[in-house]
Amino acid sequence: MDESAQPVTGTRWRALVAPGLRLLLILSLFIFYGCGPEEEATLVDLTQRAEVPYEQPERAVTYAYLPQYAHQVSYQRHRLLVDYLSRTIGLPVRQIFPSTFDEHVKMVGQEQIDISFSNPFIYVKLARQFGARAIARSVEKNGRQAFRGQIICRADNPRIRSLQDCRGKRWIAVDRTSAGGYLFPLGLFMSQGLDLNDFAEVAFAPGSAGRQEKVVLAVYAGRYDIGSIREGTLEVVADKIDVRLIRVLADTPWYPGWVYAVRRGLAPELAARIGQALIDLDPDQPEQQRVLDAAQFQRIIPSADADFDPVRDLAAQLKMDLNH
Repeated sequence: MDESAQPVTGTRWRALVAPGLRLLLILSLFIFYGCGPEEEATLVDLTQRAEVPYEQPERAVTYAYLPQYAHQVSYQRHRLLVDYLSRTIGLPVRQIFPSTFDEHVKMVGQEQIDISFSNPFIYVKLARQFGARAIARSVEKNGRQAFRGQIICRADNPRIRSLQDCRGKRWIAVDRTSAGGYLFPLGLFMSQGLDLNDFAEVAFAPGSAGRQEKVVLAVYAGRYDIGSIREGTLEVVADKIDVRLIRVLADTPWYPGWVYAVRRGLAPELAARIGQALIDLDPDQPEQQRVLDAAQFQRIIPSADADFDPVRDLAAQLKMDLNH
């Protein structure tokens, strides 16, 4: 017999209806506890909307040290200075780390770097290509407002005693746009009658940051006969090699020191505050002396674009295109 045609008995009726009653009871409980006897239902009008304001965090001022040394060295030298700037100008300042000289230049052009600390050759390129503006420059620990490059070789190399002995030798430099590590030495070689064709090889240190150190290590290991670095680099590698085995063959002439520049478009009032904060660093104040010592500065002095005309003259002598 078809089960669906059977009459609904009391037991079967309870089996069919009970689940529905239980569901109704549960819903009643939600309604009962959701609205108390003293509560009135609130009508929500979804057509009425209000915009909730969103406060964007204040953009940090970005600070970059041209990567002549390893990022760790850059950080250690400028960490205290970045903190000082942030406190003094009343804005967050963040140090960033371009990997190469070219990347540093591009980031200034893209307005990703607000404060650039670079060698004077990079500065004149930044000024020419992107309208960057010099605001200050560093005074070296030795009290000089200028710096120079050095040409080095192994101290035990009997074949190299003078610049003329570099003819036909393998030369490793820092970077094509390194001032003390290439361009100053190239100018010195040219003044002595040597040009790039007089070397068996001219190579540049591989990789990203830390190229100054790599030049010294390459000469120390004998992979190249001579190297060119900025003065002061031998102190940086003194804990890695016996620097007595490296001889400074020649020093280049002095050129204007490293420069602080601000990118085009940075608010003039902010640029002025940054420049004044740098210049105000006082070596007679112990806390500020710590900042200067860490950065390897004696002090920071005002600067203007015209201070770097001797660098432009050297660029013209070397037939450098500052637009690229």
